[in-house]
Amino acid sequence: MKAAYYKEKGKFEVGETQTRSPGVDEVRLEVAYCGVCGTDVHIYHGVMDQRIQPPQIVGHEASATVAEVGEGVEGIQVGDKVAVRPLKFGDPHPFDKGNPHVGKNLKFIGIDAPGAFQNSWVVPAYTLHALPDGLSLRHGAFIEPLSVACHDVKIGRVKAGENCLVIGGGPIGTLIAFVLRKKGANAIVSEVNEKRVEMLKGFGFEVINPIKEDIAERVNSLTNEAMADCVFEVSGSAAGVKTMTEVVNVRGRIVMVAIHSGGTREVDLFKFFWSEIEMLGARLYDEEDYEEAIRIAASGNIPFDKLITQESPLDEIQGVFEAIDNNPAGMKYLINCQS
Repeated sequence: MKAAYYKEKGKFEVGETQTRSPGVDEVRLEVAYCGVCGTDVHIYHGVMDQRIQPPQIVGHEASATVAEVGEGVEGIQVGDKVAVRPLKFGDPHPFDKGNPHVGKNLKFIGIDAPGAFQNSWVVPAYTLHALPDGLSLRHGAFIEPLSVACHDVKIGRVKAGENCLVIGGGPIGTLIAFVLRKKGANAIVSEVNEKRVEMLKGFGFEVINPIKEDIAERVNSLTNEAMADCVFEVSGSAAGVKTMTEVVNVRGRIVMVAIHSGGTREVDLFKFFWSEIEMLGARLYDEEDYEEAIRIAASGNIPFDKLITQESPLDEIQGVFEAIDNNPAGMKYLINCQS
């Protein structure tokens, strides 16, 4: 069996790995596809080496087929198509308040434990979510990032008819926009890359390029001066943080989706006081977000094929990460783990 190992900054290496039979409450999978996440790119850039402890098999946006079922596993059969929710919960802690998906003892499978960039993968049975017959394994690889988007929108308490601005039209921002549309909200997207702007317009979204036009004025115009009820900061940029407080309305919500490196940004706190604004953190997902993502994906309302920039075999993973660095307009890169 083959696996792709992150070795060091800027280097993946494909090598052999031993197939392991599943233990109690575990399942062995034949990984079909695994998407490349922004976190994987951070790993490739060497910024997470202390946590990763290379060489490590990473990857977590996986779809797969069940190959072997361990003792004690119920409701899962060999041949089932599944998506993986790559969270390994540790012991409960009072700090968590019953939210293990962001708990103190959480381990992320694909970062803290071996991930999906391999042919054969053993995971806890509770991480699996069945995919319906009408949803391909290729599209099943979108369930993990789509679950992130579902969780973000849930955290934002978005209602039908509300005006929402998504700052950043990359893979997660685009999926958030589709989830907002499914909820009946009015989704506006801010994006600076012209190729992404054209793609988003092709999907029927209102798109603002803040390099070319004043974003606050445009949001004001598009909402009949009501401005945004909920803003999703997905860009991870200082400009995005500045914009989020300029476009939200009274008692509006700001959902912080992006991971801002270093954790510090200059924020206009006066506007939080003046308009009673809320800011909400959103991280990962829980079980219900996965089930909602599967329902949305199965509805056929998201053009997944148009979001796939490139599909490559596992043997070519090094070139995939190099291509991502050289294509700022890219969206989702898929690794075919059985090819």
